[in-house]
Amino acid sequence: MALRLSPHMTVMANAAQKAARRLLRDFNEVEQLQVSIKGPSDFVSQADLRAEATLREELARARPGYAMLMEEGGAEGSDNWSWRWIVDPLDGTTNFLHGIPHWAISIGLERRLPDGGSEIAAGLVYAPAADEMFWAERGAGAFVNDKRLRVSARRELKDAVLATGIPFAAVAPPRRLAFARTLGQLMPLVAGIRRFGAASLDLAWVAAGRYDGFWELGLKPWDISAGLLIVREAGGYATDPAGGDPRASGDVVAGNPHIHPKLCEMVSDGQDAAARAG
Repeated sequence: MALRLSPHMTVMANAAQKAARRLLRDFNEVEQLQVSIKGPSDFVSQADLRAEATLREELARARPGYAMLMEEGGAEGSDNWSWRWIVDPLDGTTNFLHGIPHWAISIGLERRLPDGGSEIAAGLVYAPAADEMFWAERGAGAFVNDKRLRVSARRELKDAVLATGIPFAAVAPPRRLAFARTLGQLMPLVAGIRRFGAASLDLAWVAAGRYDGFWELGLKPWDISAGLLIVREAGGYATDPAGGDPRASGDVVAGNPHIHPKLCEMVSDGQDAAARAG
């Protein structure tokens, strides 16, 4: 990237690029990977584990005092951390294992605040197969490679293309019902709905204006931490359906300033319908 990166972002970009080189080799030989099943429709491969080990090593060497929260390895480091890496070494594992070139490395950097809360200070989502690195730092804007990002300007749902994540086998019935209600309401109203299978990239694509909005329920911190900041720094909104911070619940609605409130209303209605049915 031609832009001059901050020290934190340089660390993140270097770590992601090093892990990506091995992931691309594994992707070209995907039929030879050993795969384990964590749960229904939830897989982990040698590629995930090797990429996470590379990221852990690179990030720890550059910032040895920082804690980590990693998808496969869990929490590491002091509970009283001031800075913490939040890492998904391979978002879109199912795509990866099926030879679909839509997957990413996601790295978020979380900072502890004086009041005991925290904020995402920097985020990076790297799609090695496309060689697209989406990145942002708080207050400094969002970029893909060296190009500034801006969310779309579409105002009406009838013109909007949305992204979502379709619940799979392990998802509890209330969340499946909430999704079905929201999807049923939105389908007749929008230009299209896409499901590409990597939440970090869905958020990055909202930031890039490729999608006008995105929603998904029950995501994990490593799925969304980087992407939330990238959307916000590109001029969009990324909240839970009620307008709060989605990091606690994992329920995310993202979009440009015109589409976001309309999408929040639809997703909230779906959740309410599921609650009444339960």
